[in-house]
Amino acid sequence: MDFISKMELAPLRPWDDFFPGAERFSKPEFGDLTKWNNRVISNLMYYQTNYFVVALVVFLIVGFLNPFGMFLGGAVVSLVFAGSVWAGENKPTIKNFKKKNPTLFVIGVMATSYFVLSLFGGVMVFIFGITFPLLLILIHASLRQRNMKNRLENKIEEVGLKKTPMGIIMDLLDQQEEKMNKIQDFIENKLQ
Repeated sequence: MDFISKMELAPLRPWDDFFPGAERFSKPEFGDLTKWNNRVISNLMYYQTNYFVVALVVFLIVGFLNPFGMFLGGAVVSLVFAGSVWAGENKPTIKNFKKKNPTLFVIGVMATSYFVLSLFGGVMVFIFGITFPLLLILIHASLRQRNMKNRLENKIEEVGLKKTPMGIIMDLLDQQEEKMNKIQDFIENKLQ
């Protein structure tokens, strides 16, 4: 739990930067999954507090309409995610799959959560309270072009000078380790 004491909350980005006109959005390159993944991760890291606010607003609306269902949905998704992360750390096959296919891993967590919630009758709360905000976030992160501030802030996070909640989630999904190795190799080459 030492990482929690070192964690910093990323600043809330200006809303006109977060959701400006169409000129800052473009279709991702679906043919280049690495480039698309980098765009999504960069935007998730840079706009993480804005995404948290958007998700919180949707959670509060759905939670107000169905408090028990929202609590149940949040608990199920949290438990399934925690179990999946544990399995990913302790089972090499799952760890490899999680590292190579983070989007499919998250979809698998959501599908498992959906199945468990369907047993309790909480599917509509799951769809509107949990899946809808995640879908909005994924769409924004996929379409929003990166800028220089975004890239610089992400490099600071990757080097480990800052640790944010989204950085911890990315670590749990094994999305930071590879970038850290590239930065370390770059620094070592410059020092030689």
